[in-house]
Amino acid sequence: MEERLQKLLSAAGVCSRRAAEDYIEAGRVTVNGRVAVLGDKADLSRDTVALDGVELGPVPEPVYLMLNKPRGYVSTLSDEQGRKTAAELVAYCGVRVWPVGRLDLDSEGLLFFTNDGALTHKLLHPSHQVDKQYLVLVTGDIEAALPVLSGPMALDGVLLAPAQVDRLGPNLLSVVIHEGRNRQVRRMCAQAGLTVKALRRVREGSVQLGGLKLGTWRHLTQEEVDQLRQM
Repeated sequence: MEERLQKLLSAAGVCSRRAAEDYIEAGRVTVNGRVAVLGDKADLSRDTVALDGVELGPVPEPVYLMLNKPRGYVSTLSDEQGRKTAAELVAYCGVRVWPVGRLDLDSEGLLFFTNDGALTHKLLHPSHQVDKQYLVLVTGDIEAALPVLSGPMALDGVLLAPAQVDRLGPNLLSVVIHEGRNRQVRRMCAQAGLTVKALRRVREGSVQLGGLKLGTWRHLTQEEVDQLRQM
């Protein structure tokens, strides 16, 4: 059956659908020796699809990992500045996987890795509104900041969905958001007059980080994978 090239590349564990689009636009993908363009489809039972001249192999078994990312690691597969990547911490899982979304350099906590392009797309697409919970250590006038954080806010001229904000301690907040805009929680706190001292993602959807040791990873359980698929 014919499928869009982005889906085929993702299903083969080569990259995410978003990255596949970039590869296609860069002329790195061919179908039967012809340079592909966005919108092209192929059927692997009859067509030869290649990335940088390397033919797609059989579709690997899907793999789902949870990493407790430490500070000081970027959430990418490689980095032009030579910084440490979160991908290095899961490099020995046995298959090629990519991060689902991002945590900025100075943040830590829950970060999924997978080779399942369909689930990646589902978790990242704004229409699914997947909850993401963060524990945020802050300084500043928290009492004044709470109604600001819980009320209407905008970043880059875009109105955000209301956040759920709870005070857990003198300087500790729980912040739940749906979107995943660049450094969103930090920028929200800055708008409310707070300075973020530490930030950790502890939940995505119904899957909890739990007691996973910082810098280590584990496979998701089948129950956790099913929960993510049902969101």
